[in-house]
Amino acid sequence: MSNALRIVTLAAGLLAVTSALAAEPCGLCARKVVINGALAACFLERYPQLAERDSAAVAVDLADCEEERGVVAALRGPASPPAATPDLRFMLSLSQLACLKQRLEDPAVKLDPSATIDLDSCG
Repeated sequence: MSNALRIVTLAAGLLAVTSALAAEPCGLCARKVVINGALAACFLERYPQLAERDSAAVAVDLADCEEERGVVAALRGPASPPAATPDLRFMLSLSQLACLKQRLEDPAVKLDPSATIDLDSCG
């Protein structure tokens, strides 16, 4: 085989591997996000800056978002499960980021005391 043919074959192989890796799901990205109303509002406010990132994955940090304090929630009955603790830091792919935004904007989603958003079902 000539050197030119080997180079073309090698380049085609590398292109195929690179394309396959780009299509792979983000290994560090969250599959589910637990969020409440205050954190959802903060996320939606920051969404434009997060969405313009140039990377395949985006680090979302909501730790400095103001959570509602000072209001005592009504006591739950013994049959009510405790609310899940919201996630303050997580990684998302750009498609998951858009999906989370869409889910949080859905008026049917009950965010308080917290909601678990399944990002695996994003298309």
